Amino acid sequence: MRLQAEVEIAAPRPAVWAYLTDPGRALHFLAGVTRWEVVGEPDRGLGARYRMLMRVGSADIGGLIEIVEYDHNRDLAWTSVTGLDQRGRWRARDRPGERTTVEFRLSYGVAGAGLGAWIAEHVAAPMVQRNLRRSLAQLKRQVEYEQLRVQAAERRRRQAV
Repeated sequence: MRLQAEVEIAAPRPAVWAYLTDPGRALHFLAGVTRWEVVGEPDRGLGARYRMLMRVGSADIGGLIEIVEYDHNRDLAWTSVTGLDQRGRWRARDRPGERTTVEFRLSYGVAGAGLGAWIAEHVAAPMVQRNLRRSLAQLKRQVEYEQLRVQAAERRRRQAV
């Protein structure tokens, strides 16, 4: 099953990327994710591994994922190492006026389980799609709030001089 969602954030791409790739902030904006733990070194970037679980219905599903593509400030992709077969991608692109478009893609499947797996994937899809949309909405809210805090601090600093 392939799902995707997109949002435009009123912040420059480096600010969005810094928030997006900080493993300590993942649980603050990833909707439905109940576990996001760094496993080994490095803690971010190419080769980083995380134990990730997402609540879908009454079950926490996921497993160990590894970052397999990392283009700083642009693209981050992962694939599963253990657990549920999944691939995901974050894409950040500049928009006019210090804005950034962020796209979140996720594909998942239960390998070799036949009709039952197909049914489970399709039943889970609306819940997972909601989690993708909510994750992007929460990322937008938190990054834009942080941008407002930075701008206010800068104004105060200039006024004090």
